[in-house]
Amino acid sequence: MPDPINWSLSMPYYVAALAFGYLLGSIPFGLLITRWAGIEDPRKIGSGNIGATNVLRTGHKGLAAATLAGDILKGTVAVLAGYQFGPDIAIIAGLGAFLGHLFPIWLKFRGGKGVATYIGVLLGLFWPFALAFCAIWLAVAYTTRYSSLAALVASALAPVGFALVGERQLMELFILMTLLLYWRHAANIKRLIRREESKIGRS
Repeated sequence: MPDPINWSLSMPYYVAALAFGYLLGSIPFGLLITRWAGIEDPRKIGSGNIGATNVLRTGHKGLAAATLAGDILKGTVAVLAGYQFGPDIAIIAGLGAFLGHLFPIWLKFRGGKGVATYIGVLLGLFWPFALAFCAIWLAVAYTTRYSSLAALVASALAPVGFALVGERQLMELFILMTLLLYWRHAANIKRLIRREESKIGRS
């Protein structure tokens, strides 16, 4: 697994990795795919989000699946590309991809909520935990019918898992990413508390 980042290395490499990951993560697959298909802009329906869950509200499951795959892969590709230059670069590139998805420059920094790209970064850095994340998400979603709650629970457990296996650096990375994911889900959390959150299968 990745060694602790050595900040004495040349900073330009880290900046380049962060920038590369950010630009990759900024690709708005949900918007591009729906435009290509000639259907309604996902920003004008449902939650107004560009992610797969909101694309699904257009009624096109295939487009939602394509959006999900694209948003996952941009996190994974960033990490795997970064690994060509070392584990430190991979971690920074993965963080960049996640930030790019949340705050894409092409959409005035109004991006998605980060769940798919979070999974993609997990997949590239520690694939067993990506599978665990998906399993937890499915279990919670099946039980509660809340997509947002499933993501919140699964992401909260990721840093705990890294702590248990002694991966301190990855634990710190995913604590940061989880906090950002929770921040992007603030409205969902409020609706969950008020029991007003939409369930899976409902608009």
